[in-house]
Amino acid sequence: MTAFDFFNILRSIPKTLRFNLHYFPLKTALKLPVVVSHRTYLRELHGKVELPEKVERAMIKIGFGDVGHYDRKRSRGIWQVSGTVSFGGKASIGHGSKLSVRGHLGLGADFNMTAESTIVCAKEICFGDDCLLSWDILVMDTDEHPLYDTENQRINPDKAIVVGDHVWIGCKCVLLKGAEVPDNTVVAAGTLITSSFAGEHQVVGGNPPTVLKRDVRWDH
Repeated sequence: MTAFDFFNILRSIPKTLRFNLHYFPLKTALKLPVVVSHRTYLRELHGKVELPEKVERAMIKIGFGDVGHYDRKRSRGIWQVSGTVSFGGKASIGHGSKLSVRGHLGLGADFNMTAESTIVCAKEICFGDDCLLSWDILVMDTDEHPLYDTENQRINPDKAIVVGDHVWIGCKCVLLKGAEVPDNTVVAAGTLITSSFAGEHQVVGGNPPTVLKRDVRWDH
């Protein structure tokens, strides 16, 4: 551990204590299952945070990590939650990442969002186990502003997003409402996904996404 990392851990203590004492019973909070970087703006501490049955110290890290081409010393994340965030196990939400949740956000075990990405959840967004998100990704299940037809019926309702197990999403991808990604999929950089597609062990990419390679597997 470098001196810089040690100093950052010390500076994270106030927000880490605030977060854990706010969301969890005292017995759980004192285990400090969630560690929050001092560079994370706790804009809204409402709603609920759900943990797995087995709780470990620092099993969830918010605002840490290091992606070399970003300046983590000036990177700032945001936690804006009035809904529910469910963690299935260990998780890392990297520096500069933003979570805006008023619906239900489910993150499976070994979830890793590296840096500078955004999740906006108005309805429901669920990730399976062992998912890796690169940098500068947007995942959003809502258009935010409603659209109506001539009979005043809304035509753009929020739609859930579902990402399967062992999915790698490349940098600068966009997943919008209705997106569904199967298990064991690699999503190439810059891909836009707005619907579902079938198949596993494949690389998909483009707009609209097409299968670029089949019968592949990926590793960390």
